[in-house]
Amino acid sequence: MPVPSKERVVELLSGLVDRQGYDLEDVTVTQAGKHSVVRVMVDGDAGLELDAVAELSRVISDAFDAATEFGETPYTLEVTSPGVDRPLTEPRHWRRARGRKVAVQFADEQLTGRVGALGDGVVALVLPGKGGPTVREIALADVVKAVVQVEFSKPNPAELELAGGVAEGRVLPTDVDDAVDLTAGADETDETDDEFQVEG
Repeated sequence: MPVPSKERVVELLSGLVDRQGYDLEDVTVTQAGKHSVVRVMVDGDAGLELDAVAELSRVISDAFDAATEFGETPYTLEVTSPGVDRPLTEPRHWRRARGRKVAVQFADEQLTGRVGALGDGVVALVLPGKGGPTVREIALADVVKAVVQVEFSKPNPAELELAGGVAEGRVLPTDVDDAVDLTAGADETDETDDEFQVEG
């Protein structure tokens, strides 16, 4: 019996992840022969610590074990947080990216700036300039694509101040190491590079 579809996994986990205080951002189900990989991406306003990843993995694994659709099919569960290159597609993504540098693509132009305050359908974008940073309000509906940029140096203090600082509980990714996702499953006995294997 194959692992249930992405839609069924989302249905199974949406309320469960929400009750844990997080948002279910994405689910992918990949099947390779008799083995499957179920990758669950979650996030929260304060980010996701490794301990929280392990706890969520345990809770999700328990839910899968209780779901008859999984049967005896072997699968690997991975619980991960969004990487910094995850597109900003929801207002909550912009709120959590406050203070971070983003590349924003519109239909007729592209801007790179720092995320400021989020309003009703709009967000402030702090743009660098020779005379100092300026703030431009953009409509979220006009954004074609927006992606957080990895920064390799300290952010401009004036830009950060105009942006209103960094979202509470978040840190700015200032090097490659910070851009790595936290990934975990639920069985700590098989730990490999923060990834726990679950056979279900």
